[in-house]
Amino acid sequence: MTSTRPAPSAAASLFSPGHPGFEVTAMTPQALSGEALELADAVSTQLQGVGRLGVAYSGGVDSATLLALAVRALGTEDVVALLGVSPSLARRERRLAHQVAAVIGVEVVEVHTHEGENPDYQKNDGSRCFHCKDELFTRIGDDVVGDQGLDAVAYGENADDATRHDRPGAGAATRHRVLRPLSVVGMTKPQVRAVARAMSLPVADKPAAPCLASRVPFGQQVTPEKLRQIDDLEDAVYQQGFSDCRVRHHGTVGRIELPTDELARAMEPGIRAALVAAGKDTGFQHVTIDLDGIRSGLFSLQVIGTGAGAHG
Repeated sequence: MTSTRPAPSAAASLFSPGHPGFEVTAMTPQALSGEALELADAVSTQLQGVGRLGVAYSGGVDSATLLALAVRALGTEDVVALLGVSPSLARRERRLAHQVAAVIGVEVVEVHTHEGENPDYQKNDGSRCFHCKDELFTRIGDDVVGDQGLDAVAYGENADDATRHDRPGAGAATRHRVLRPLSVVGMTKPQVRAVARAMSLPVADKPAAPCLASRVPFGQQVTPEKLRQIDDLEDAVYQQGFSDCRVRHHGTVGRIELPTDELARAMEPGIRAALVAAGKDTGFQHVTIDLDGIRSGLFSLQVIGTGAGAHG
């Protein structure tokens, strides 16, 4: 008899209902020890003197860990998560961000941004991330700091990020005097994940999730319609039980990147038919699977040529 059990990868995505990461309903800062505790205490020291902090928050491991450490240092009443919302934010990422904030125990304030109306953002060159972050920090400064009574704003740059040359968004943080406690104390990405695991954050092992605009090749205009197509097809991929994916937008072609150890599943007749149908439903004429698998920063590498890219 043919088994109807899902493939092992089916429960791997945080976007799958009932993911075991959400069996924990509150974080566990008391479990910190050793190096993780030392790093957490160092972040607390960086936040001394801040009365009320806003954390630029995406729901990813860096910003969630910073949010949790800020709560540890300042208390839930004096920390607020600031979630930038625009067409470049995947719907599933928005939902997940709220779930993770609930585990941490903080309020989420959604900050609606309009980077897509900026011609410099639309042209989609190597400075796109700068214009996106600049818009977010501007909106926070104009609309949120006063309303929320914030003394400072911080974001989740880690020490590995600080050494890279392909993250123009960092320039926007400097311009707006946004704090970066994780990188200041020297917390690397592996250390961020270790701290997140100790604190029982559901996103401790979450793959990087750059914004949807990162799927559009540099030099091709970013539009709401392209972002919608990408969002819809990526949702369809996750619905088939894959743990991670990127949909690259090549005009009439939607190119799906998957983890290499999950490529074979995409060729199963039922799954392949579902992905093709979903791609055509969202407006692509052709749907392809990239045999190279996921390559984070693919379009960044083609233009900037340094390290693993920040643009997904």
